[in-house]
Amino acid sequence: MRILALESSAKAASAAIVKDGSLEAIAFQNTGLTHSRTLMPMVRDLLKNSDVSFDDVDLIAAATGPGSFTGIRIGASAAKGLAWASGKPCMGVSTLDAMAHGIMHLKGLICCVMDARRNELYNALFESDGESLRRMCEDRAVSIEKLGEELRDMTKSVVLVGDGAHISFERLKEKCPGLVMAPPHLLHQNAWGVAMAAEAAFNEGKPAGLTSLNPVYIRMSQAERERLEGKYKK
Repeated sequence: MRILALESSAKAASAAIVKDGSLEAIAFQNTGLTHSRTLMPMVRDLLKNSDVSFDDVDLIAAATGPGSFTGIRIGASAAKGLAWASGKPCMGVSTLDAMAHGIMHLKGLICCVMDARRNELYNALFESDGESLRRMCEDRAVSIEKLGEELRDMTKSVVLVGDGAHISFERLKEKCPGLVMAPPHLLHQNAWGVAMAAEAAFNEGKPAGLTSLNPVYIRMSQAERERLEGKYKK
C-alpha cells in the first residue's frame, strides 16, 4: 500500500510518500511560511521528483490535530480535496499519535508535546517496545506543571518529541531527571509519522473515508473563549 501523507498542524509542514512501511520520499519545511502557500506545491513537487503518479497512491492521510487551528484545517481540507476529486480513501490521524510513530524505534516512554500556549501543552504519552506503541493517555491539553508531576515518578527515561519539547525540557529537567530530547532531525512532527500512524490504523480496520477525516481541536479557539468571556459585544 502506498500512502501520501500530509502534516501541517504546527509551524513545520511536510509531505511524504510511504510504500508498505518504507519511506520513498519526504519534503519538510520549517520556515514559517503559511501552509496554504507551501503544502500543495510541496505535494506536487514530491510526486513529480519521485516519479510517482498520483494514480499509484492508495491512501491519503493527514494529521487532524491537536495543533494550530488554521494549520489543521489546511491539511484536512487538502487531503479531503484530493480524496474527493480522485475517489481515493483518506484517513485522519492524531497529530500526537503520528509524532510517537515517528520515533517508535526508540524503546521506552515517549512524551509527545506541542506548545498550546497559555502555559499549556497538547500532550499524549506512549510506551514503545521498538515495534509497536501502547497509548498511556488520551490526547489532552495539560499544564506544564501537571505534566511534570506525572513524569517526576517515572523510573524509565522519557523521550520528549514535538515543538513543545524545548520548553518542556527547560521547565522540567530539574524535577524530572529522566527527560531526554528526541534527535534533532526527528524532533518536529512530520508526515512520515502520519503515514505510519495511518497504516497502523488502516491495518486495524479503522474506517477510511471523507467522514473519518475531521479536525480535532481539543481546546476552544481564542475567539470562542473571548466570546464566552463577554469580550465581544453584539
